[in-house]
Amino acid sequence: MILHTSIQGRGEPLLFLHTGLQTGNTDFHYQQDFFKDSYQVFAPDLRGHSQSPSDDIENFFLDSAKDLLETINHYQLKKIHLVGCSLGAIVAVQFARLFPERIQTLTVSGMMPVKPDNWLDLHMQDVKTQGQILWNNDFINYFNELHSSDWRRFIHLGKKEDWYPFEDMLAMYHFEFPVLYIVGEINVHETVGATIYPKENKHIHVAVIPFAGHLVHEDQPAIYTDIVKTFLECSYS
Repeated sequence: MILHTSIQGRGEPLLFLHTGLQTGNTDFHYQQDFFKDSYQVFAPDLRGHSQSPSDDIENFFLDSAKDLLETINHYQLKKIHLVGCSLGAIVAVQFARLFPERIQTLTVSGMMPVKPDNWLDLHMQDVKTQGQILWNNDFINYFNELHSSDWRRFIHLGKKEDWYPFEDMLAMYHFEFPVLYIVGEINVHETVGATIYPKENKHIHVAVIPFAGHLVHEDQPAIYTDIVKTFLECSYS
């Protein structure tokens, strides 16, 4: 499917993939506003989110990568700078794994490079936290306004112990284009990638940002944006 996409600015295409249950218009605000002066910024709604309605999310990551390909073909984009966080980062890695010839650079954050030993405990805590959303009227009203599809499907999808595609994340070891792995220092299961990835792939650059967690682009937007800017500029050299 062709994803509903907000577009602003001029220049090389720079695509931002939002986090789970957010949208192209509600996430990466600071970064989109900053980069629109030097890039053409694309902010798609991933399938099942906002104005990209779909109740078919059983193979979400694979289908989303194919959606993204169809979308950039629709806009006649040959190669893209791709940025994603959390759910968007997983989609970005899937896209880069399947269609590496379409990637100029890749920037990801909020993702785990390997399956933690205590994954089951972490998963159960996430299930409990996300389940509370279904009982909070403020959250329910907020997400009902954001999404035209049944957003609750993503909560139920996350209940599956094997929902996280850890095996596919190993594709990062083999990417031959510039990659930036940027992470907040608070989440130890994500910071481990800062030591793993550079050893496995010379094309991967890492940045650990202090006083930031899973949503590093929101916790420290100025620092995050400056690092991404430097990465993009250095990728041309």
